Amino acid sequence: MGTPRSATAEASPNIALVKYWGNADDELRIPSNGSISMTLGGLSTVTRVTFEPDLGEDLLLIGGHPAHPPALDRVSRHLDLIRERGGVSARARVESNNNFPSGAGIASSASAFAALTLAALAAAGIESDTASLSRLARRGSGSACRSILGGYVEWQAGGTDAASFATQLAVADHWALVDLVAVVSRTPKPIGSTDGHRLAGTSPLQPARVADTPRRLALCRQAILQRDFEALAAVVELDSQMMHAVMMTSSPPLHYWQPSTLAILQAVADWRRAGAGVCATIDAGPNVHCLCAPGEASGIETRLRAVPGLEGVLTCPPGGAAHLLPDRAVSG
Repeated sequence: MGTPRSATAEASPNIALVKYWGNADDELRIPSNGSISMTLGGLSTVTRVTFEPDLGEDLLLIGGHPAHPPALDRVSRHLDLIRERGGVSARARVESNNNFPSGAGIASSASAFAALTLAALAAAGIESDTASLSRLARRGSGSACRSILGGYVEWQAGGTDAASFATQLAVADHWALVDLVAVVSRTPKPIGSTDGHRLAGTSPLQPARVADTPRRLALCRQAILQRDFEALAAVVELDSQMMHAVMMTSSPPLHYWQPSTLAILQAVADWRRAGAGVCATIDAGPNVHCLCAPGEASGIETRLRAVPGLEGVLTCPPGGAAHLLPDRAVSG
């Protein structure tokens, strides 16, 4: 690779309906349990990777600004996997931009590493099937393996590198759910998900959560395939509460919720008791994902915006798979 070669890719974050929390293997990011997610349309990371023989080290720009060293190190390690696979020695310039808040519980690392993986492989001239893409994206961020695919996605825990990847459970237009992301805070969380996964095993509740996951996966899978919102709401809210119970009982404990987080959870519970098709789930952060049955999103969004302390609402239908774009500069 004597001349610079580049490629640009776009990927969306996802919301886990049955959560991934805790690893069986931290280095390979093989999860303690399987998970199911919905890819979020309307939110995206666009990443351009350029392998430049004259570069002395990898460069990472996020939103047009140089990244902090830990982020650069994480990206460089991921690029090393791709360089090794393709026999590439050149360092890379990586330019990435999100259209949504990063590091605040909206799975920014999932879309970031899905886009990075796809763009870097293309820039290195490496062809890859979907399963291999998912496995490789998982090495950068576990949930990135799900953002390779669109619609409703299931990640098999697998137990080995070869067996741990995501597959599509249903296409995006199978069920017109909408995720209204109630943004409580745009500030990056003090303890990221990678560190949180390492703490999961310190909670006495984690073994019970993991042991019960196959049951919750089966309930969630059936609810999606049958488009049964009440069944989905029950398992999604239970699963979210179980994950946060593990977080709160880890050592040290992780408390991501803020007062507005709890206010939204209580409001959503009240609205559903009154007959509205809505439920709530929270990833590793303070922001609340309010899943709405088809036709309910507009009314629920109006109610959400009246909750004190809310910074905004992001509207996300089921989204598509990660894909290459015509190569171009990535604006900040």
